[in-house]
Amino acid sequence: MDQIRMVLAVVLSILVFIVWDYFFIPDQPQTPPKHASQGVETPPPRATPGQEKATDRPGELQRPEKTAETFEKPEALPASPDETANTVVVETDLFTAELSEKGASVTRLELKKYKEENKADAPLKNLVSAEHNPSGSLHLDMPGSGLSGLSSGLYSLDAARENAPGRIRVGERQRSVLFSRVLDNGVIVEKKYTFSPDSYLIRLDVMVKNGSSAPVGGDLSVSLSRYFADEGSRFVFEGPSALLNGQLEEVKIKNIEKKESVAGDIRWVAIQNRYFMSAIIPTGDTGSSDQPSAMQLEHPGKKVVKAAYVMPAGVIAPNTMKAYQFEVFMGPKSVQTLRHTGYALDKAVNFGWFDFIAKPCLWLMNQIYKILPNYGIAIIIITLIFKTIFWPLGNKSYKSMGEMKKLQPLMAEIREKYKNDKKRMNEEMMNLYKTYKINPLGGCLPILVQIPVFIAFYRMLYQAIELRHAPFFLWIDDLSAPDRLFSFDVTIPFMHPPAGIPVLTLIMGATMFLQQKLQPAPGDPSQAKIMMLMPIMMTVIFVNFPSGLVLYWLVNNVVSIAQQHLVTNRNT
Repeated sequence: MDQIRMVLAVVLSILVFIVWDYFFIPDQPQTPPKHASQGVETPPPRATPGQEKATDRPGELQRPEKTAETFEKPEALPASPDETANTVVVETDLFTAELSEKGASVTRLELKKYKEENKADAPLKNLVSAEHNPSGSLHLDMPGSGLSGLSSGLYSLDAARENAPGRIRVGERQRSVLFSRVLDNGVIVEKKYTFSPDSYLIRLDVMVKNGSSAPVGGDLSVSLSRYFADEGSRFVFEGPSALLNGQLEEVKIKNIEKKESVAGDIRWVAIQNRYFMSAIIPTGDTGSSDQPSAMQLEHPGKKVVKAAYVMPAGVIAPNTMKAYQFEVFMGPKSVQTLRHTGYALDKAVNFGWFDFIAKPCLWLMNQIYKILPNYGIAIIIITLIFKTIFWPLGNKSYKSMGEMKKLQPLMAEIREKYKNDKKRMNEEMMNLYKTYKINPLGGCLPILVQIPVFIAFYRMLYQAIELRHAPFFLWIDDLSAPDRLFSFDVTIPFMHPPAGIPVLTLIMGATMFLQQKLQPAPGDPSQAKIMMLMPIMMTVIFVNFPSGLVLYWLVNNVVSIAQQHLVTNRNT
């Protein structure tokens, strides 16, 4: 029994909170790189673009699918003078975007409702860092077509400007920005961005007009780029992902070189971090089973991650044109926002094995917040709900622990009497349990039943963007940040900066120590010492965890102590 209790304590207190990411974020199976035009296994049938739109975005007018058409060759649009790239700034209710003629790319996108830091004067959250990723994001290329310069060359900007030169305000109606590039062989490529006032979606229309004397073929690639300071968080997935054959495909940043391409029925390609994501969503023709679409990955410079959606472009005959349609999402990883946006983007929010428990917990937390607008209070209420649901199991566990505690003197005598005969000692222990009708696992099994719920809630709290910069009370002004009272310009071992007094964490550690004292002590002195060190170890671990997690564990401990005290007094 002592060994079982010690192992359970170690597993529940350390493994669950230190290496759970190895179990809940498994490495993807390695597959050889595949190009979009290479043959792969036939993916499941995919709905037509019209059917997909009707399912995901009810009531939205569908854009007609464009096929190759003849066109009148327009007069060539010149690039900017002196090879200087002009920019245009587009402002909506939700974000401000800057687009450059160089590559017709997005070089800045600031979210109006989110800041980089939890400070009054902090800049807005920028999803495209010009400092670390100056070339921007959303580049177009046509590999295998012989057309060069599409991703980095200069385009000609044609945009209607209302308020000031180079600036567009998206008010009550949609506004568009058109970029055109005329290649030497007469091929014209257009990228048209369309912005809505109240949506994180940006419509991207690509038109290729073949004014040359030869057919144009190959693939069409639209890529996202994002800067990562390291190889991602150990506790939540960060990096490129795709909805592949109806399942979420995640590739850790450190595995990109081993897994540069995946192919199949791809509904969207994304790059995400803990709280935000960018995604490319094809809404037109995406290829066939013989030539499926693909996600291709790059990690140049070990800092910037590129994820491209690649599809067969088809053959564009001379003097004809072909259109390709996409939606681009750049915004928060809010389940509610993503679900409202459609296209199954909410599947990007993955809480691991217990996702089916975590998402209802997130929904409940948001519902409580609508009534009591404080996420700290919402966490407390949900913790109390959990403890109420598992109250009967807790009663059984604490009752069994109390009975075991009464038997400690008899168990000590058996250990002393048969200390040189382990087999006989175990036999006498089992006879003791049978005599007093005690199940030695009775205090452990009810706790094991609760583990999935605890882990699901734990991971939800760690990833929920709702807790980012959300205040609780007094010094706790960010439930997603570690608990710190004051700020010291010093280095403290085991504490990530900023250094400060982790008041809530210390209180949590004290409750764990008290809870440990209430439990029956192991008969083995060495095991007893290890068990008493557990509260200290857990306090050190939690000192760098978000204060929302610490609050949850603290409330859980306090209620558990109260329940154990009630059960123990009732049975004495």
